[in-house]
Amino acid sequence: MSAANVQKLCESTREKLKKGIESTEIFLNEHALPQLTSDQPDEDMVLFYKGFLSELRHLLVFSEVSYEKLGVVLRRANFDIEFAEKALYNVYHHCVNNFFYPKNESYAEDGRYAYTGQDAIRFRIKPIQEARSIILDINKVYEELRDDLTYYESDYLTERRMQSQRSHA
Repeated sequence: MSAANVQKLCESTREKLKKGIESTEIFLNEHALPQLTSDQPDEDMVLFYKGFLSELRHLLVFSEVSYEKLGVVLRRANFDIEFAEKALYNVYHHCVNNFFYPKNESYAEDGRYAYTGQDAIRFRIKPIQEARSIILDINKVYEELRDDLTYYESDYLTERRMQSQRSHA
């Protein structure tokens, strides 16, 4: 990929991350465990929301770190394509994967719904509307990032391994 294309991808990725960060941060600043479980204080719901909030906090941190790294990439006097591609790789593997494969499995993407126009996100337990809304809102951001960065899922690593093998030969 040309340096100009990688730079544009860094810029658009950074903008998308910013949207996801802002939405997630607002939700986390306005919602705490007692608020989320006030209507349904049973143990299963408390455990669900503990996992849910933990997943969002991790996603926020990974997204903020990636946002900052992309900022460094874009501010450098000479655009470093290798550093930029590594930053994009990290966005895919830390942010996109963290969103679509949450550790506590509070929700999951059901591919059967992806092409029907319905929401592809399915929750393990039905959450309150605000919790559902934040996931569906940021889903759009991370879906776009996944589409934009699919190259960095496997091709990028394969290319790096081949370069490494060539340099050692």
